[in-house]
Amino acid sequence: QVQPVESGGGLVQAGGSLRLSCAASGRTFSDYAMGWFRQVPGKEREFVAAISWSGGSTSYAESVKGRFTISRDNAKNTVYLQMNSLKPEDTAVYFCGAQYGYHREKYYTAAREYDYWGQGTQVTVSS
Repeated sequence: QVQPVESGGGLVQAGGSLRLSCAASGRTFSDYAMGWFRQVPGKEREFVAAISWSGGSTSYAESVKGRFTISRDNAKNTVYLQMNSLKPEDTAVYFCGAQYGYHREKYYTAAREYDYWGQGTQVTVSS
C-alpha cells in the first residue's frame, strides 16, 4: 500500500515550466505503476502521463506529448512530472495515482484503474 502526496504546483506564465513531485510512502513503491492526471471543475479526471514501476515504459496524453516528461526515482519513492511550454489550457488540479504494477513494464492510463490517490496540487498558467 502507498500513499501519494503531490507538491510543486503554482502559478506560472504561458511558456514557462514547472516540475511536480509525488512522494509516496510505503516500502513497496517500486512495485507500483504511477500516473499523473488533471481535473478542472465540472469535468472528469483526465489522463496526463503514466510510468511503469521499472521506469522503462511511459505513456502520454496527446495534448502534452513533447512538452511533459514523467520520470521516477525508486530510491526516493518519488515520481516527477516535468512540464515545459505550459499553456493556459494546462490549468488544473494535478493528481498523482498509484496502482500495483504486476509487470515491470505495466502502466495504466484510466483513472478507474488506480487504487491510491494524492490530494492534488493546483497548477495555474496565465496568458
